[in-house]
Amino acid sequence: MKKIVSTIVNGILCFITAPFLLWACSFKSLYINDIKNASSQQITDESKTLTEQDIQHLPLLVQQYIRNCGFIGKPPVNHFKATFEGRIRNKEQQIWMPFSCEQHNFLQLTHRLFFMDAKMKGLPVKGYHYFKNGKAVMDIRLLSLFNVQYAEGKEMDISETVTFFNDMCFMAPAMLIDPRIKWISSTENEVYCSFTNNGITITVTLIFNEKGDIINFISEDRYAYFQDGSMSILKWQTPVTEYKTINGYRLPSHAEMIYTYPDGDFCYGEFSLKNISFLN
Repeated sequence: MKKIVSTIVNGILCFITAPFLLWACSFKSLYINDIKNASSQQITDESKTLTEQDIQHLPLLVQQYIRNCGFIGKPPVNHFKATFEGRIRNKEQQIWMPFSCEQHNFLQLTHRLFFMDAKMKGLPVKGYHYFKNGKAVMDIRLLSLFNVQYAEGKEMDISETVTFFNDMCFMAPAMLIDPRIKWISSTENEVYCSFTNNGITITVTLIFNEKGDIINFISEDRYAYFQDGSMSILKWQTPVTEYKTINGYRLPSHAEMIYTYPDGDFCYGEFSLKNISFLN
């Protein structure tokens, strides 16, 4: 009798949870399908390698950085896949929310496809944050079903243009030969530059140490949320605290994400790079 009751209960639970599981899989399938579609549009030439001649037009600091990271003599980068672990929060007093994530970036298409798994008060939260040639959407859902946060629009488009260029600098320095980058000025340890895509131009200051490694990325063009739900442009920086070698490339492996609000700096996120593959 107990076995029969248990079987009935399990059957009811499966009947109830099945739609939720299907919806959860459907949410992630948006990300998977976007990767497939972007990959099918990539044009690659595996016979090419990045040479010293390819980087001669860059500021000396940027040239040295690309060498330090190990990209000379290897194929140019058009597509990479990266995995991370980290933690995020919305307020200074809020408990950090740990997360893991995976992302694919495509240079030719200017796509950044970012999928996050996290837990909020013990419940699973998933987020799909995509940027497709200048258009950005952030969709964060509880149980892959219920919207926790959704954002799109001009402010998101500008902000994610900054984020895309940040990825180029930190995860795929070989991409810095891209003609959409304008190298404006440089000093002994700073380079000021701009990146233009789909009618949006953002400017950035790159800070280097004495070894020629980037140790900070600073932009005055990224929007942040305020407590009342409004958005405003604030100084945004991602200081690097660690480098490590992954699959033959030496890359920034740990960075913080900091906004400068009127009352001071606020670190709202930390990322640790776990793996990266250059797929071209």
